[in-house]
Amino acid sequence: MKTVAPLTLYGRAWCHLCDDMRAALEPLLVEFGAQVVEIDIDTDPVLENRYNERVPVLVCDGVELCHYHLDAARVRAALAARYVAAHSPSTYSGSS
Repeated sequence: MKTVAPLTLYGRAWCHLCDDMRAALEPLLVEFGAQVVEIDIDTDPVLENRYNERVPVLVCDGVELCHYHLDAARVRAALAARYVAAHSPSTYSGSS
């Protein structure tokens, strides 16, 4: 099975909501064979300024899916769309 492009989880090492979102996200990652890249916003002043008290923030393809708590339905829809796109045959025929 191909791995679905990763989600990005912006958070903080000491954030209990970040821990909760990571745990709630795990079954969806397994279901879709997806990965999540975790970024600690405290290591980057730009990210800290952007997200600060809104963490955790879960992003897929530049689109914020949810913050504070996992929106499982929205994340499932995003992962399903990526899964379909990754496993669909190309519609490009190569001829004009």
